[in-house]
Amino acid sequence: FVRGSVLEVDARTAEMCKLTENSFRDVNIAFANELSLICDKEGINVWELIQLANRHPRVNILHPGAGVGGHCIAVDPWFVVARDEENSRLIQTAREVNDHKTDWVIEKIKSAADDFLTKSGSKPKIVCLGLAFKPNIDDLRESPALSVVQNLISQGYDVVAIEPNLDHHPEITLIGLEQLKQQGNVVAILVNHREFIECDLAKIIGSNVLI
Repeated sequence: FVRGSVLEVDARTAEMCKLTENSFRDVNIAFANELSLICDKEGINVWELIQLANRHPRVNILHPGAGVGGHCIAVDPWFVVARDEENSRLIQTAREVNDHKTDWVIEKIKSAADDFLTKSGSKPKIVCLGLAFKPNIDDLRESPALSVVQNLISQGYDVVAIEPNLDHHPEITLIGLEQLKQQGNVVAILVNHREFIECDLAKIIGSNVLI
């Protein structure tokens, strides 16, 4: 019933292979996330930069995001670090970069909310697009997007979320895309769900909203 190749190795190598795959992905994501921090500081469009750099035949930079989630990539590298901290400095740094990216996103949203409050004199409603740990799924395990929303709520911000793959959440108010224009003053796009790509977000959001 197994259609793929069965490769015989010892248990230690098999386990290390799984950890290696996820650590490799984490390191590559960390590079993209670190680039986004540098570009934000320098006033460079990171998406345009990555598109240009990826024209090189041996360069394939991933897209930055709000961090790294899921119960594999966000977790497995720590097993390698715990086993051999002295020789896993790059892996540990990648984990720290990706964890920090979530904190950075929270601060960016708070800054936009504070700007709205200063200019309008009223407390903004923040709409976060996406709660899952990656596009087009309903899995919230280790999700940086979920962490962003929960953190903002805990600090007293008025936050709702749009998550097309969930009907409800016990702690977070969910709204539909059609309610975005009426409810949002600050919009944070946290997960690149298919529904957000296929609709005209700029038209739905309107011109008086901070994105």
